[in-house]
Amino acid sequence: MPITLPESLPAFGVLSEEGVMVMSPDRAAHQDIRPLRIGLLNLMPKKIQTENQFARLIGATPLQIDFQLIRMTSHKTRNTAAAHMAQFYRPFQEVKREKFDGLIITGAPIEHLEFEDVTYWNEMREVMDWTQTHVHSTFGVCWGGMAMIHHFHGIRKHMLTAKAFGCFRHQNLAPASPYLRGFSDDFVIPVSRWTEMKQGEIDAAPGLRTLLGSDEVGPCLIEDKSHRALYIFNHFEYDSGTLKEEYDRDVANGTPINVPLNYYPDDDPSKPPLNRWRSHAHLLYGNWINDIYQTTPFEIDEIGR
Repeated sequence: MPITLPESLPAFGVLSEEGVMVMSPDRAAHQDIRPLRIGLLNLMPKKIQTENQFARLIGATPLQIDFQLIRMTSHKTRNTAAAHMAQFYRPFQEVKREKFDGLIITGAPIEHLEFEDVTYWNEMREVMDWTQTHVHSTFGVCWGGMAMIHHFHGIRKHMLTAKAFGCFRHQNLAPASPYLRGFSDDFVIPVSRWTEMKQGEIDAAPGLRTLLGSDEVGPCLIEDKSHRALYIFNHFEYDSGTLKEEYDRDVANGTPINVPLNYYPDDDPSKPPLNRWRSHAHLLYGNWINDIYQTTPFEIDEIGR
């Protein structure tokens, strides 16, 4: 089954060319099944790139997805055209009376700030509380995941002495988890962050379970059953060239940065990077969508009751 996207959204054309099944809202309205309603609260500056990345993953499942783009009401982006935001995004305050089968909260380039110092933190807290009554399953990514685990469990993020940057090996710590169906015992995930969550602090919080972790960069994927949430601190959604773009940007700006580890062949930036995480990215998000499909109420208004 396809993902439903507006035909004028850039991701519609991008995914169509890649062979991902996409469908216009008009065509979807004539189908007899209820599509899963998945929201993307996009906090990243490059909105279109992030839309494409997540739409690609959730659109690869055999289920019809109604993909909704959401922005913070109190924050105005400076990196994406206003016309794009006006046409495709709705502010949270406009959608908060609606129900969603799933919600993805992306990362944001604000790691250096304390959570309480983020300009939209009060609205972000409202969003996270809202997920408990209006969203069946929530997926917090990188800063989004750290914000959720801090909000619900009081766990702090810690600054690293050097940026965790590159492709790091991770271990499958819970092979029987439905979210890890088909996962290898170990695999590579792109990492790009200045902060970390401590495994000991996660272990001390009741109700949390670490599903993926790394000896080098710590816990990665956390299940929080009591809040119907997953938190991932690394970036399965990244395109093949995303780390390269970040590296090239910092080099051009004169920002001190290491070559991303284990990313380029022979760690040589002159060589094209290899994507070694794509299959596991599709597995994880496909398993998440499948779990939502298996457990969400058929009547969407029953979510949260």
